[in-house]
Amino acid sequence: MKIYRDADADVADLGGRLLAVIGYGNQGRAQALNLRDSGAHVVVGSSRDQSFDRAVADGFEPVAIAAASVAAVAAGTNLRLRREGVQSETWRWIR
Repeated sequence: MKIYRDADADVADLGGRLLAVIGYGNQGRAQALNLRDSGAHVVVGSSRDQSFDRAVADGFEPVAIAAASVAAVAAGTNLRLRREGVQSETWRWIR
């Protein structure tokens, strides 16, 4: 197994790349904000709930999970940060 460290990556490689963060809970919010601050173009996929409202308050324009999944697959990037109980339901959009 290869372990990647900070020296193995350059955050500049994220500049302008489309990344979809599926889920805007504890992990999704932190990752989306960090990626956006690093220069990536972040699309947040969220259910219409409190996390959706939080994403809007943080300056994102969240979209349906299916739309974010399709966009991520087209761009070749994807982060799925949903709780385990609902993780599997999002995979049908990326086949």
